[in-house]
This record gives sequence, C-alpha cells and structure tokens, in this order.
Amino acid sequence: MATRSRIGIENQDGTVSSIYCHFDGYESGVGAILKVHYTNREKVQSLIDLGDISSLNETIEETVAYHRDRGEKLYKARVDASIDAFGKSDFEEYGRVFTLEGEWITFR
Repeated sequence: MATRSRIGIENQDGTVSSIYCHFDGYESGVGAILKVHYTNREKVQSLIDLGDISSLNETIEETVAYHRDRGEKLYKARVDASIDAFGKSDFEEYGRVFTLEGEWITFR
C-alpha cells in the first residue's frame, strides 16, 4: 500500500514548488530520508526538478522518477502561493516543505 506525499521547496518569492511522491511518505520513510540526505537547497531543488516520483531514496540517482526512469510524462512541480497555502492544499497524506531557512516543515 502506498503512503502518498508531496515534497516542496519554498522559493525566494515565498511560493512553494512541490512534487508528488507515491511510496513511503510517512515520517520514518520519506520524512527521515529528507531530514538526513536532503539538507541543502541545491539537492532539494534537484529533487523537485525531477518532477513527480515513485519513490525517494538517499540520492537523486537512486530516486525513482516517473519521467526520467520510466519514460512517463513529465509532471513539473505544482506551485502554491505560500507555505500556508501549501499546508491548506491537497498534499496527499503527508506534505513537507524545505524552507528558506533550510528546515523541513511537515504537514499531516
């Protein structure tokens, strides 16, 4: 069974760009991987640039992206007006945003 989530990054203008992740969205899955292995803006942005993903792994190369790895249509990041707007949106079962301050915020 999938635990779906959205992974986002706060942009300089306060908007949030986010992608869908199909598997392991819970805190000990995607949450733990993000907090340990995605700790700088460059790496988080590279993840967002992949578009929607099937599963998140410790590296960008190991992460399974629908477009890059499966040849499916590229679904680019959804953009919400703010972190607050993201938190009120459909972020699946879990939503996570990497803030301008370099911290992860989790919504449930």
